[in-house]
Amino acid sequence: MHALLAINWEPQIRGILIIIISVGTLCGSTFLILGTNVGARLGFLLALAGLSGWMMVMALVWWSFGIGLKGEEPSWQPVRNNSILMQPDSVFAAGVVKQPVDVAADAAPSDQASAVRTSLAAEGWRQLGETDPSYGESAAAGGFVIEEDGTLKAGEFQVVSVFDKGGDRYPKIGESIDFIAFKHKPHWVVVEVAPLLPQRAEPGRAPARAELDPSQPHRYVYMIRDLGSKRVPAAIISFGSALVFFACCYLLHIRDKRVLVNRAGGLAVPAKS
Repeated sequence: MHALLAINWEPQIRGILIIIISVGTLCGSTFLILGTNVGARLGFLLALAGLSGWMMVMALVWWSFGIGLKGEEPSWQPVRNNSILMQPDSVFAAGVVKQPVDVAADAAPSDQASAVRTSLAAEGWRQLGETDPSYGESAAAGGFVIEEDGTLKAGEFQVVSVFDKGGDRYPKIGESIDFIAFKHKPHWVVVEVAPLLPQRAEPGRAPARAELDPSQPHRYVYMIRDLGSKRVPAAIISFGSALVFFACCYLLHIRDKRVLVNRAGGLAVPAKS
């Protein structure tokens, strides 16, 4: 009883037992029925061909719609050694812009931020609106990088703007037909973060509205899009199952040819007198 209760409360053990019982019941029962009718060897070959063919079709559906067994989801990853940029000169040194940002060294933080935005727009960076679907994901990823690095803590900053560049798919037929666009150009994003003034919490009162700190420079989170491997497991299962399926079909075809030759008497040897 204790052993049964332990298995009942252990998800991993229970899952392994469920898989073993399911495979043994479904595949084993099919092989048992085929083996009793056509023989053990031919029954195993037919059962394996059916199983691999079904897995191939299932994996193709997973691969097409991005469901089932999935790999890593696409995500924003910080650019190595240049993830958080503190000054306009850092924006140029990291390769975000090709020309130095035209701003005085002693300019106010707000003027520096305006100069960086102007430079980004001049070099093809597109500013995302807050209603853009990519804005929320990029802003959240940038905030996570800032907090993980320890530069600013949660509640001490606010995302001001988001710029992105690249990410085009190719090859295309014209401008709209992209069903063969399997390749992607690198996709970058720059999240502009502004520090906030310290807030004093008073009991019984709602927190004050967050205000940007004009005395601190803005931070820029430089990230690149990682396309992940969402469909890779399904593709591997599809190719592997297809290989087994066609191998089984080839063996069945060879067996049928041998059976036809045997039945036609091609292997009959005349008896010696």
